[in-house]
Amino acid sequence: FTTMWIFGKPGKILFFDNHLKNLILSLKKYQIKKKSLKSDILKIINKNLSKKRKYNHLLRIAINKKIISISLRKRIKPKSNFSLKLVNYQRIDPKYKNLKYKKILNFLKKLDTSKSDIALYKEKKILETGTSNLLFFQGKKIYSPIKNFYEGTTYKFFSRKLKKIKKKNIYIDSLKNYDEIVIIGSGKGVVSVNRIDKTDWKRKSIKNYSYLSKIYIKAIKNCPRYNG
Repeated sequence: FTTMWIFGKPGKILFFDNHLKNLILSLKKYQIKKKSLKSDILKIINKNLSKKRKYNHLLRIAINKKIISISLRKRIKPKSNFSLKLVNYQRIDPKYKNLKYKKILNFLKKLDTSKSDIALYKEKKILETGTSNLLFFQGKKIYSPIKNFYEGTTYKFFSRKLKKIKKKNIYIDSLKNYDEIVIIGSGKGVVSVNRIDKTDWKRKSIKNYSYLSKIYIKAIKNCPRYNG
């Protein structure tokens, strides 16, 4: 599956082409192959979107070997005091986006997702949130986990823009070394983490968050209208 942000009237879908590429890459991994797959996805999107409606929603396309499904839900704006809750869990087959995420949904149901998300970790290494990717800042240096997380469309966008994200194991007991932690993803956009529950870590700066936000806002302004 893939989840995209659709906004405005008529609707614009941020990073639409890249979302489709990522989706099809994951589908190939799971042996879901069909020549008309891309055109079938476009048909179902076009059938369900309206040019008369003003959007600020998350558009989710999910596919298995039998069906293509589509859903829309309102996009929730994260609040400035956003926190993370550590959860000892690693997504199943994390390199690819898949539908095996019921356990993550059970964790998220217990949260107010405008205020918090879960931070998944395994063997004391932080991987990703329940919905998004994480970037860790130490001064001007930018880090992300080495492996066992899904590199989302927004993550890949910033990887191209910043060109200096270094891969590193992010251990829970090393969090004190980081000034900022920023969430990036289709659902949340760019979010500065204020604190992490049951740790001593608290945000020391928003400088890098502000810089990433400017890049992201520019992408939003330059996003073309969806034409199918």
